[in-house]
Amino acid sequence: MSLSRREFMTKAGVAGAAITIASTVGMPEAMAQDHVLSIALAARAPNGLNPAQTGLTGGDNWAISQIYDCLVNSADGTFGIKPEDFKPEIAESYESSPDAKTWTYKIRKGVKFHKGYGEVTADDVVFTFTRLIDPKVVTASKATYANIASVEAVDPMTVKFTLKLPDPLFNGSIASTLPASILSKKAFTEKGDAYKFDPIGTGPYQVTSVDPTSGVLLEANPDYFGGVAVTKHLKIVFIADTTARTLAFLSGQIDMMEGARTPGWIAGIKQRAAKTIFDETQPGSFNHLMLNLTKKPLDDVRVRQAIRYAIDNSAIAKAYGELATPMVGMIAPQFEGSVKPADLPPELQYKPDVAKAKALLAEAGFPNGLTIQCFNSQREDYAAIMLMVQEQLRAAGITLDMKMIDHATFHDQTAKDLNTIVLNSSSYPPVPTFPLVIQLASNAEVKADGSGGTNFSHYGVAMKGVDDLLTKALAEPDFEKRVATVQDIEKQVLKDLPDMGIITLSYVVARNPRVDLGYPVKSGYAYWPLHKAKYV
Repeated sequence: MSLSRREFMTKAGVAGAAITIASTVGMPEAMAQDHVLSIALAARAPNGLNPAQTGLTGGDNWAISQIYDCLVNSADGTFGIKPEDFKPEIAESYESSPDAKTWTYKIRKGVKFHKGYGEVTADDVVFTFTRLIDPKVVTASKATYANIASVEAVDPMTVKFTLKLPDPLFNGSIASTLPASILSKKAFTEKGDAYKFDPIGTGPYQVTSVDPTSGVLLEANPDYFGGVAVTKHLKIVFIADTTARTLAFLSGQIDMMEGARTPGWIAGIKQRAAKTIFDETQPGSFNHLMLNLTKKPLDDVRVRQAIRYAIDNSAIAKAYGELATPMVGMIAPQFEGSVKPADLPPELQYKPDVAKAKALLAEAGFPNGLTIQCFNSQREDYAAIMLMVQEQLRAAGITLDMKMIDHATFHDQTAKDLNTIVLNSSSYPPVPTFPLVIQLASNAEVKADGSGGTNFSHYGVAMKGVDDLLTKALAEPDFEKRVATVQDIEKQVLKDLPDMGIITLSYVVARNPRVDLGYPVKSGYAYWPLHKAKYV
């Protein structure tokens, strides 16, 4: 399916058009104290409520994050980006060895699992992490936990992790991730397959019911160690269609909704409900343009440089307003390890320059320009970014012959190394090495049979990459020294250009102004706690 930018903007504007014809119901009147706080997510139905299972949707993650706790976490509405940014949760304290390879956690006494399943002990923590690192057990994000050599109970309330390589940010890379939410060993074993929709956690909310149509209903946990949640009932509603979700929000049927990350969506909502509050995570998703170095003419660095000079990141970010931030390198500018233009030599700053792009193409043997074929997802955020990139490249004489295909097919075909220029959109925790390991390491190279990783550029295989620097970074126990090596990697990638950071794009939730979250959302994953939220 081919889709012009005008056609895309017309389709993306459907929700905005629906807003203008919607009945002006306005925000609901004051409700009783037992008001059920509701949020609608862009998914069709719940897939499960086991935090470690594969195939979870964003809606599932919202529910899971209310049901469970981790050993530690960052402050509400933030990402922990440095070792000192993490606070104890199920653990009352923790310590790391000087080489950052041994992490020990003391379990808080009196933390109770839901519905009478007893107190959390070291055995529950060991059970949770053993499943994550056991190659015979299918769990989400398996590679994320591969650095754990062993996890053991030192005593009934103390757990020790031994790592293969140092990790000064273990609390961010492992201990506070959603799949590492602590399970009840007793409940998980007892319930078997039923656990998927009848979970037992320690979080501020416990499950009342799960229904494919009406969603997930949660009730405040009366025994929550952090204090009983302010609002008694939460409802996680699943509405995949953006227009239907928007109308439900504007009519007051729901209190919060997952927004559409398309140009103009926020402005459209403000036209009909000016007081709507928009909670946005920074940085949100990292959007990279990955160039397949095994495909001509992308094997020529001059062509890659021409592409870089032709793309105006700031202009693309501006189209999204407050949702987007232009990227310089691989890492979001809000995270440690990123580089700033002022820190780079002029030749690595890549200030937009169409004339320079054309000159580089001529030098590479394309004085009359060139055409590159690729395909892209027709999902709103993917399509909008790539259609803007397409227009910018055209001005420099680079024709992007781009086919738009459905999102699932896009991922399937890209995973089989069939694409030439890949827009990769991924959300990462504030761990500087994560995007580098996942997108640049030679052992993450994409494979034609689909068994490879997400290094869609073949960097480190088609040409010398940054594997040695990555090894150095991963072996460094000192956080600041690790960050310095990561910045060296950023500079090398800017020189070689196998992968180009375009923009970060915030995850956004529209909120009825009568709902007070209890804290500001500044950064974090695409879900956040609601235990302090109240209807005012």
